[in-house]
Amino acid sequence: MRTIRPFIALTVLALALGACGGAASLPAPEAVGDANRGVGYASGGATTEAPIPGEGDANDANAVGARDNAKIIRTGSIEVEVSDVAKALRTARDAIVGLGGYVGASNTSNVADRPTAQITYRIPADRWEDALDVLRDLNGLTTKVATEHTDAVEVTGQVIDLQARIKNLRASETALQGIAARATKISDVLEVEVRLTDVRGQIEQLTAQLEDLNDRASYATLTAYFSSPVVAVEAARKDWEPATAVDEAAASLISILQAVATAGIWFLIVWLPILLVLGLIGGAGVWLARRAGIGRRGGPGLPPPPTLPGQPATTES
Repeated sequence: MRTIRPFIALTVLALALGACGGAASLPAPEAVGDANRGVGYASGGATTEAPIPGEGDANDANAVGARDNAKIIRTGSIEVEVSDVAKALRTARDAIVGLGGYVGASNTSNVADRPTAQITYRIPADRWEDALDVLRDLNGLTTKVATEHTDAVEVTGQVIDLQARIKNLRASETALQGIAARATKISDVLEVEVRLTDVRGQIEQLTAQLEDLNDRASYATLTAYFSSPVVAVEAARKDWEPATAVDEAAASLISILQAVATAGIWFLIVWLPILLVLGLIGGAGVWLARRAGIGRRGGPGLPPPPTLPGQPATTES
């Protein structure tokens, strides 16, 4: 068993380097195949690997890139005005299904007698333009294409990287299985099982990521918004209601009369007594001033001007 422990350590080191190095470079198909055959021979027999999602040939990680040229995830949205929303939804659904797609999600509403709908379609990537053409017309039901937006993200490198990392992890899994078959000590078996559990967990995680990328690249996502056009005359008619105008005018008149009445009440109760008191005080002051002769020309209490010698005294007429 002394030779098993160093082999386990080397296998773990190779596992770590393989998982990290898969993102940096892709091994040649012949090298990968020879490595797998070597591992199978060392473990005591040939091994069979499950196919990697999205990979046509298990010994060629470049198969997807060579066959499909590129893995592109397409997403987009389109907003259209239609003459009949319900009929447009049925027409669009039948057309998308005819292209090999399906309805992923839907949301409909009817506000103020104006129906609207938001539908998410999953469409085969190679039928993307066909789906857009369908929604732009809908057998004459589309009256206006308000907005249209498309995004495309290439994930070819990510797909190839995940395939390479999964292949390296499966090679390490096969090697660990061979070590576990030859181990005799319980401690060695348990240690190998721990390593196998970790490797299998990484394989499952990366496989799920690869399947998700392949699914999104194979089926594009298109969100469509359907609505009916708003007629200007109809909108103006709905915005004006005679009864509402009468109510608003009556409310304004009542508000004005209430304001005038409130001002009159304040004047009679507050300002009129104050003005009367101020008037009485002012009148009394004027009367007292007149009694004292204040303000009259030549009023009493003023001495006559002095008479100079030899000047006749003046008499008042």
